[in-house]
Amino acid sequence: MNLCLISSMAQQNLLQTGLAGGEVTLNCPVVSLDSSKASNSLPLVPLYRPIAISGEAEIKGEYKQLRVRKLNLSDAGIYTCQYGSHKVQTSLHVFKLTISSDGHFLQNEVPELILMQNSSSPLPDLSITLFNSNNNRVRPELKNEMRQKYIMNLKNLEATDNGTWVCQVHSDSPPINQKIFFALKVLGFQNPDSERKYATVDSTVILSWHLNFQKIKWKEDFTGQLIWKQQESANTLQLFDFKVTAQGELHETKKSSNFLFEIPERKPESTIQVKLPKVHFNHSGQYQCQLAYQGRYTQSKIELVVMKVSSDPAGPLSRGANMTLTCQVSGQLPPNAYLRWERVNGTKMDIKNSKQHEVKLEVNISAAGLWSCHLIEDNDRKISFHYHVEEAPVWINYVIIGTSVGGGILVFVLACLCIISSIKWKRRRQRARRMAQGRQYLLENKTCQCQQ
Repeated sequence: MNLCLISSMAQQNLLQTGLAGGEVTLNCPVVSLDSSKASNSLPLVPLYRPIAISGEAEIKGEYKQLRVRKLNLSDAGIYTCQYGSHKVQTSLHVFKLTISSDGHFLQNEVPELILMQNSSSPLPDLSITLFNSNNNRVRPELKNEMRQKYIMNLKNLEATDNGTWVCQVHSDSPPINQKIFFALKVLGFQNPDSERKYATVDSTVILSWHLNFQKIKWKEDFTGQLIWKQQESANTLQLFDFKVTAQGELHETKKSSNFLFEIPERKPESTIQVKLPKVHFNHSGQYQCQLAYQGRYTQSKIELVVMKVSSDPAGPLSRGANMTLTCQVSGQLPPNAYLRWERVNGTKMDIKNSKQHEVKLEVNISAAGLWSCHLIEDNDRKISFHYHVEEAPVWINYVIIGTSVGGGILVFVLACLCIISSIKWKRRRQRARRMAQGRQYLLENKTCQCQQ
């Protein structure tokens, strides 16, 4: 409430401000009079105004105060109080601040604030400053700057914006410095809008979304769902939906039976969780938790990146043999992330890094031991997969050597047999050819003797 006093010999002019929906008390001060005469001799003329008051009004007190409740913009104007020859005129300046959606918002929504003013005097040009619930100054986007109505948009709200805000109104002429307090309830997540989580194949993962409905004492029903999709453009799969009552009770209903997951029974308050008891490589993708309130939506997503390791050939590594280890992650990596193979307690020669944007890294090894694949982002190891390469036992090496030698001998014997068989076959062909030539020769000689 702001009060300004301008004095004269017979008249006082006052300025008082009020807020629509609130109440204001207008005083009728008595000056330059003896208090005993004021109470016993002179009649008091109560406050009056030439037009009707739309709010609730009553006159009370020794100095005939006029109290007006449930103020409206139309209640602005000049109120006059007369005491004998003394007159007091109070100019009531009324402000009205309206917040869209009745002050209830979802995270990332843009509230609209409308500040209106009314007075019997020409409306002043106002300077408006906003302070959020953390007492930090906020610069709104001013859409309309008419003196009767100021329309402002706030930035996208965050869950931390919940609480009591202050709209500070200032004017130099007439001198006004009015603070208007208003509450914003912002339903949302205490998680970031988007985050990434890493897991290895066959591990157990719990994804969590922390809601703030109990912290801000949200007293309205709202619903939500948890969906999964493998890629940005892939079809979605609804895992389960949930409902939160006005009393803060959470009810969850499982929707998918084709996806291996669990809804933990014991978890922190105001938390939505999904548990993957044994992660598969194809469980990677985006897990989106969505909230819905009065046809409006907000969401927070967790991208699950899964790592797997394989070897070729599989099994123990024989002495002198080579093996290829492959490390692969699902999905694209950010520009500041890469894969690294290294042998535990090895040398710099046992380290290999992937190139930018590569999601698969292969390394050829000839030494057994513990090998680790790391996913490194901003020089921070986000996840590691440890793969133990066993060395084949000595007897297996002998078996392999014997098999190799035996196989070589067998191949040599088979080659010799083939050569011998080929030679014999060639000799038989030659012998058959000579016999055929001899028969032909004898037949020709016999024919000649008959002719003689």
